[in-house]
Amino acid sequence: MSRFWKIVLLVIAVLLVAGIGYRMMGGGKQAGDPAQAAGGGRGGGDRARDPVPVTVVAAERRNVPVYVTAQGTVAAYNTVTVSPQVGGELLSVDFKEGQAVKKGDLLARIDPRTFQAQYDQALASQRQNQALLATAQSNYERSNSEAYRQYVAQTDLTTLRNQVAQYQAAVAAAQATANQSRVQLGYTRIVSPIDGVAGIRAVDPGNVVSAGTAIVTLTQLQPIHVLFNLPEQQLDAVRAAQAKGPLEAATLDRAGGSVVNADGKLQVVDNQISATSGTFRLRAEFPNADQALWPGQFVNVRMKLDELPGAVVVPAEAVQRSSTGDFVYLVKPDDAVTLRDVVQGGQVDDSHVVISKGLQPGDKVVTEGQFRLKEGVKVIPLQPGQAPPEPTEAQLKAASEKRGGGGGRGGRGPR
Repeated sequence: MSRFWKIVLLVIAVLLVAGIGYRMMGGGKQAGDPAQAAGGGRGGGDRARDPVPVTVVAAERRNVPVYVTAQGTVAAYNTVTVSPQVGGELLSVDFKEGQAVKKGDLLARIDPRTFQAQYDQALASQRQNQALLATAQSNYERSNSEAYRQYVAQTDLTTLRNQVAQYQAAVAAAQATANQSRVQLGYTRIVSPIDGVAGIRAVDPGNVVSAGTAIVTLTQLQPIHVLFNLPEQQLDAVRAAQAKGPLEAATLDRAGGSVVNADGKLQVVDNQISATSGTFRLRAEFPNADQALWPGQFVNVRMKLDELPGAVVVPAEAVQRSSTGDFVYLVKPDDAVTLRDVVQGGQVDDSHVVISKGLQPGDKVVTEGQFRLKEGVKVIPLQPGQAPPEPTEAQLKAASEKRGGGGGRGGRGPR
C-alpha cells in the first residue's frame, strides 16, 4: 500500500473516532436537552412552589425583668478559728468533724488542775486579807472611840487608820487576783463562739497546746454571703435600682443555669472601683436554709435591676443574623414568609429575647426550618413539637406525574 493511502486511512480513522466521541458526549443530548431542561425547570419550580413545613410561634407581650449576671464566690457569714486562751494538756475534743454546733457548746477541755490551784490560792489570799482588814478596822474603831481617844496618841491613831486603808487595798487586790484566776480556769473549757459547722480538727487530745494554737475552724452557713463583681459601666444602673428598694439576687448552678437559691438580697456595694480590672465588688446575703450554698463554691449570680412592662418577646432561635443585622421570617396571613428586620432589646432567659423594634404582639415567626426558606415561599405552619402532615393521595399522584412527565419528555429527545 502506498504512503498516500496510508495517510487517507489514518485521516478517516481519526474522523470516525471524533464522530463517535462527539456522538457519545454531546450529540445525544442535542435533541433531548430542551425537553429535559424544560422538564427539570418545571419540576424545580413545582418543588419550589410546594409549601414548606416549619414551626411557627407567635410573638407575645409580657413584663420582662432586667437582670445583670456575674460569676461569684460563696463566703461564710462568719469564720472563726477556735484557739485556747491558756496553755496546757488537751484532755478531750468534744465535737465531731462536720458537726453543727451552737454558740456556747463545749468544743474541748484543757487540764484545769493548775488553774484550779491558782484560783484556790487567790481565794485563800483574799480571805486572809479580809481577816487582817477586819482586825485593823476593829483596832481603829476602838482607838478612835470617845472612851479611848484621849489615851491614844494622834500618830498611833493615824497609823491604825492607814493600816485599814492598806488592808482594804490588799483585799481589793486579792479579789482581782481571784477574779483573774477564775477567768483563767474558765478558759480551760473551750466553747463555740458562734452557731456554725465544725471543720476538720487541727489537734488531737493528749497534746500540750499553748494560747493561740488552732483547734478547729467554725463557719456560719445561715445566712451566707455571695461576693461578685460587675463592670463599672453598670454602677449607675445598680445604684439607681438600689435607691428604689432592696435588690433581689439569685444563684444559678454553673452547669444548666437552673436556680439554686432565689431568696437573696443585695447587702452592700463596695466603695471603690478596682483600677486593674475596672469592676466594683458587691455582696449579697442568702438565708441558705437548705445549705445549698457552701463556702468557697463558685456560682453564677443573677440580680434583678428593673422590669420592662409590655415587651415583645420571641424565642431566641427565631432571630437570624446576617451581615446587615438581625431578621426573622414573618409568616403572613396567606402563609407566605417575608424577611423582617428586627432590633433585639436584650435576653429574657436562655430561650427568649426581647424585640424592641420590628414586631408586634401576635406576629407569627418561624423558629425551625429557616434553612429552606426565602422571600415569598409558602409554608405549612406547625406548632412546636407538631409533626408535618402526611402527604395526601392527590399530592402523591401529582408528584408521581411530575416525575413521569419529566422523564418522558427527556426520553423523546435522542430519537
